[in-house]
Amino acid sequence: MELKVYLKEKRALVDEALERFLPESSEQSAEVVKAMRYSLFAGGKRLRPILCMAGAEAVGGDARSVLPVACALEMIHTYSLIHDDLPVMDNDDLRRGKPTNHRVFGEAMALLAGDGLLTKAFHLMTHLDPENRVKPGASLEVIGLIATAAGYEGMVGGQAVDIQSEGKEGDSSIVEFIHTHKTGALIAASVCSGAILGGAKEDQLKALSSYGENIGLAFQVADDILNVEGSSQEMGKSVGSDAQQGKITYPAVFGLKRSKEIQRALVDRAMESLKSFEERANPLRHIARYIIKRKT
Repeated sequence: MELKVYLKEKRALVDEALERFLPESSEQSAEVVKAMRYSLFAGGKRLRPILCMAGAEAVGGDARSVLPVACALEMIHTYSLIHDDLPVMDNDDLRRGKPTNHRVFGEAMALLAGDGLLTKAFHLMTHLDPENRVKPGASLEVIGLIATAAGYEGMVGGQAVDIQSEGKEGDSSIVEFIHTHKTGALIAASVCSGAILGGAKEDQLKALSSYGENIGLAFQVADDILNVEGSSQEMGKSVGSDAQQGKITYPAVFGLKRSKEIQRALVDRAMESLKSFEERANPLRHIARYIIKRKT
């Protein structure tokens, strides 16, 4: 398969669905919707929703049937970026090559835009599959999984430790905790939520959970490396900011060479998790390899 074609097709599906789920508003709350849409349609890779759809396909499910959850995952990810960029957090000026949300709409509206995306995400997940292609109970299981991955046991907890650790000497246990929670948890939940909705068997779900955990961590290690070696033009945001803020990252703890070795080992483990899957899991295999090669 051609990964670029697959990603383009799936990204188009997600963008079309997001337009449908969050249209422009003419109500009195139009400004906050405008702020929500500004970041949601700022040109993201749509990795999490694509992983959700690929997870469903890997177990024989239908990618379109999981679109509400796929889009919910993108909304949760986008809300986290808006809040992450705020002056009280990382105080970033650029995101995806554009001024950050609070630079355009002000801090208060940016905060509310993030809140709006998070709550809209959970509203979307309560409106799954009117054609009953999802097994009973799967929707609740997925909502619980994503809530855990996004909350203090996952992304929020990782972000909290990230902030608390700034300027301090880090070690492998701290950086792994931050990355597996702040980034890895939602990526793993993306793969598993699609698989659950696609009707995964217990052994399949266990294997895909291992895959998701490994690529989730590999993805954040790649971000750490790009923050050192990448360019602002390619990444659409400032580089070198991790070191300036004293953040605990893989390059800071292990150095660049060892970080790249760890990243490759994580991808190898992710690939090993898919050994029992047939060709339907090829998108997941190609995405794992793409993580190492990506420049943005």
